Amino acid sequence: MDIELSLTEALKSVELASSLADLDGVRIQYLGNRGAITQLLRSVGSLPKSERPTAGAAIHRAKVRLEDAIHARKEHLEFEELQHSISEDCIDVTLPGRKRFQGSLHPVTHALTRIEAMFEAAGYDVVDGPEIEDDYHNIQALNLPQDHPARAMHDTFYLDDGRVLRTHTSPVQVRVMESQPPPIRVICPGRVYRRVSDQTHTPKFHQVEGLVIDREISFGDLKGTVIDFIHGFFQEDAQVRFRPSYFPFTEPSAEVDVMGTQGWREVMGCGMVHPNVLSMSGIDPQEFSGFAFGFGADRLAMLLYDIHDLRTLFENDVRFLRQFG
Repeated sequence: MDIELSLTEALKSVELASSLADLDGVRIQYLGNRGAITQLLRSVGSLPKSERPTAGAAIHRAKVRLEDAIHARKEHLEFEELQHSISEDCIDVTLPGRKRFQGSLHPVTHALTRIEAMFEAAGYDVVDGPEIEDDYHNIQALNLPQDHPARAMHDTFYLDDGRVLRTHTSPVQVRVMESQPPPIRVICPGRVYRRVSDQTHTPKFHQVEGLVIDREISFGDLKGTVIDFIHGFFQEDAQVRFRPSYFPFTEPSAEVDVMGTQGWREVMGCGMVHPNVLSMSGIDPQEFSGFAFGFGADRLAMLLYDIHDLRTLFENDVRFLRQFG
């Protein structure tokens, strides 16, 4: 039984192992169930009793030395593999990080926020109302009886129960007049619905209407309010013109145009509140007068951001929306 020779061969094999797999092969060769050192330990029982203690102790010392050598070689190989991995898979910390796109508010939301902030700063209250309306508040209370031809102007969505999807936010103004005595100074932003779809119209859009009622309100007050708003919204002294028009709920009435990069563009309708509208809401037209105006926030967003097709605002094209991040 040449224990020293077996140990010398085993230690040499450990030293020559160039990978963890090779080292594990050496371990199995000498310390596995059928390994050389293991076989030597099993053969001790066949020796004379007087030789067994000495031989067993010698084999055990050889086994411990081999296990220590394997453990040391394993740590060395693992360290070498780690260094190799670090050198091969190094991270260049000087490279710029990858930017991730963050979502942002929609351009129409930007426009609505800007509009509300301007009017609130001027002392207006921002009010809202139901999007599903009854015929009275949506049409009749605005000086349009059942047989009035101007009803066709609204292209209304009718529901089965006779109610409608509001065609403007004017019903909110009516509800304010019914519930609040003058003076009144409000804007009514919200979604509205009409049966129309083209480059500058969609079946659903966002409208903002304003209403001021007090004593001695004149058309001059209306013009000043509209011009100040347009100049403030676009942050420039844009050209503004008023064209005579017709709306059943205002008299006199006008449409307002703004000069932009694409020429004159209509931005709103306005006028002095019709006496019949005041009377139907319980306000004495002999004592009070007022003006109203209404415009599409979507259209103002188009002008503000130089967008040529209104439908672009609702197509959810990420390439378009990222421009407003």
